[in-house]
Amino acid sequence: MANLKEIRNRITSIGSTMQITSAMKMVSAAKLKKAQDAITQMRPYANKLTELLQSLSATLEDDIENVYAEQKIVSKVLIVAITSNRGLCGGFNSSVIKGTVKHIEDNYQGKQVDILSIGKKGYDILSKNFTVIEKHNDIYDDLTFNNVAVIAESIMELFAKGKYDKIELVYNQFKNAATQILTYEQFLPIELVEVEGKMNVSTDYIFEPNKAEIIFQLIPKSLKTQLYKAIRDSYASEHGARMTAMHKATDNATELRDELKLMYNKARQAAITNEILEIVGGAEALNN
Repeated sequence: MANLKEIRNRITSIGSTMQITSAMKMVSAAKLKKAQDAITQMRPYANKLTELLQSLSATLEDDIENVYAEQKIVSKVLIVAITSNRGLCGGFNSSVIKGTVKHIEDNYQGKQVDILSIGKKGYDILSKNFTVIEKHNDIYDDLTFNNVAVIAESIMELFAKGKYDKIELVYNQFKNAATQILTYEQFLPIELVEVEGKMNVSTDYIFEPNKAEIIFQLIPKSLKTQLYKAIRDSYASEHGARMTAMHKATDNATELRDELKLMYNKARQAAITNEILEIVGGAEALNN
């Protein structure tokens, strides 16, 4: 059995760890509330805007060029992997990294696949096996629509110039504090909506000045909003995952500390018993 000093040191060490994990849990819980409110309020707007754009793009006449909806033979693919800058959030980052690798292996064997990394953890691992054309680790320092719009414009330019035939987002979608859904989402080209062979769009709208001009005004905004929503989803998921992970870590540390305290008390009792036996044995020896 370990000596008393060693057990006391372990109990002290675990107590310090508990303070850290408990503090991190409370910090993440506070940040989660704000991040959750932001993505919950934004998601219906972003989804409706994307749906509207897809429907309208599908009804454009063939002679009107829409470079962002052009379907190409896929030979060059860009994957936008969205992770976090920090760890201690359970399987949050590893799920995106492993999911990205598996997605590439399952769907893009023999094709050129590059990575655009958002978040330090994804860059550190994916850069070892793939070409990372850009990294944006500082986006979380000031996560605003305008800062994300700059990244979206860069991605849109790569597609418009023909550098890539398809661009996809891989990220964790926020469901609740304990659940994040690994999501693969096509960013470009814009997917056209079809229902039973016919384009799913209402004919009750009156477009001013005209449909094409409205669409070309909406496309950049919609794509920027789509990327911003994905990063916001990932940001909320990160804090939910970290809060859950730190809660479990605190519980595990508490359980381990209690076990060590029981072990310490048993060892201390055994030591006291041995001392008493030694005293009694010595006294008997003197009497004899």
